Amino acid sequence: MKKEIVSSEEVASKIIEIRGEKVILDSDVALLYGVKTRDVNKAVKNNPEKFPEGYVFQLTKEEFENLRWKFSTAKISKTRVLPKAFTEKGLYMLATILRSRRAVKTTIAIIETFTKLRNITQNIKRLSTEKSKNVQKEIMQKSGKLITEILSDELDVIGSETTFELNFAVLKFKHTIKKKKRG
Repeated sequence: MKKEIVSSEEVASKIIEIRGEKVILDSDVALLYGVKTRDVNKAVKNNPEKFPEGYVFQLTKEEFENLRWKFSTAKISKTRVLPKAFTEKGLYMLATILRSRRAVKTTIAIIETFTKLRNITQNIKRLSTEKSKNVQKEIMQKSGKLITEILSDELDVIGSETTFELNFAVLKFKHTIKKKKRG
């Protein structure tokens, strides 16, 4: 039996950045939804009006080679077709086509993960301009909590520490999560 619930951590591990956009490749979308890659691509091909520019795009040969170099996984190295990359909007639209129970749960996990990542990005931007140490601490705690929610689905958190350093417009971010197996 296939796993029904997809975790935020699983979704986050599939998100990559291409052309300045956070995307998930078609093969990873298929994995998350529990379908075949060809089924995902067929859904896009059969519903072109639902995927205007900015929702999904095909990688160039150069982008694909760069990905192969970065992520030398068996899955990418075996692919002969240039993959498609789904933006957040494209993933939402795909959810209107793939209508299984798992698709609904996967879509919720995707939405939650993208929302948390967007909030973390906003917090980091806000942190770099905030003067008040108390507000900075509050922002760091919120960001740490979001990161913990994304990364710690199957383990109990026994401690968490977040450190931000601002050095002449350069932001360093470190978040340590101490975990132990549920048992």
